[in-house]
Amino acid sequence: MKTVKDILAEKGKRVITIHQDKTVLEALVCLVDAGIGAVVVVDETDQLAGIFSERDLIRIVAEKQASVLPLLVKEVMTSKVTCVVPEQTVDECMALMTEKRFRHLPVVVDGSLQGLVSIGDLVKVAIADKEFLIQQLTHYIKSGE
Repeated sequence: MKTVKDILAEKGKRVITIHQDKTVLEALVCLVDAGIGAVVVVDETDQLAGIFSERDLIRIVAEKQASVLPLLVKEVMTSKVTCVVPEQTVDECMALMTEKRFRHLPVVVDGSLQGLVSIGDLVKVAIADKEFLIQQLTHYIKSGE
């Protein structure tokens, strides 16, 4: 079974981050410019402070029902972030995401941000694994004929 380490080896460890004292508008510009659905939020020491996603924006707009663009990211981000380590499997990560209902997992080792995996990354690996298994079974069946 593939692990988070395998995914990061393929996609890279680059993570888009934003400082917690930036505004929601700046965070939205960051999301749009990078073409992503979530950005990792860091504090003044560049340590993981939270995550800001499209869902956070929707939630805060529904709650405040007013202009949220000037608010600071630290006021609206998800601060209780579930993280994983490189040794965790794709299945473990998918189970976490399903259970907790989120789509991004920061990868942290000894307090240091090492990468980010998304549900898209995990699904891509899961599909590739299933396709490989189908090919192997098809080959096995045909060779037995």
